[in-house]
Amino acid sequence: MIGKLTGKLDGVQDGGCILDVNGVGYLLSCSTKTLDRLRDVHGLATVLVETQVRQDAIVLVGFATAGERDTFRKLGSVQGVGTKLALDILSAFAPEDLAEAVRRADRTGLRQANGVGAKLADRLVTELRDWAGGIQLPNAAGGGSAVGAAALPLPGAAADAVSALINLGWKRPEAQAAVNRAKGRLGEDAGLEGLIRDSLKELAR
Repeated sequence: MIGKLTGKLDGVQDGGCILDVNGVGYLLSCSTKTLDRLRDVHGLATVLVETQVRQDAIVLVGFATAGERDTFRKLGSVQGVGTKLALDILSAFAPEDLAEAVRRADRTGLRQANGVGAKLADRLVTELRDWAGGIQLPNAAGGGSAVGAAALPLPGAAADAVSALINLGWKRPEAQAAVNRAKGRLGEDAGLEGLIRDSLKELAR
């Protein structure tokens, strides 16, 4: 079984990417959040891997953080959630944001993820309640980031930039990821105006 790979992003395709590890290309299924973080890494990136052995194939699923991987595993225990749907949910929600939506029983918010309808939103709220209740800190679902910048709450100007983008109509996971990338380019001392401007360029891509 493969649990981790270190290599360079070699290509992106629908639902995943190819990671070049010493000349061997591994096809990984992954969320858009993991893809975004891989794009931001210059050089080698370490990706956590969940190996799924099926009758007709071996599927490798890649994750930027242990939290995303652990949440993927938990989602797999919910009736009706397979690999693709779990990754669609993780593309819409960081683990801590998903936990918060479940705690609030925000069924409407959960339906923002592709493939999540009213019945599945009900099951997510019911079946993930205990899991969500055990996550008390923003990063409690998963520890450190394997690649790129984790989508965690940001201090100071970065937090204000996220709020500004949300007020402009962007969803929190998208806004936070864009501000993380902007902050990575502009530096820790980046001002609010610069972060908003750079983040909007990210979101416009």
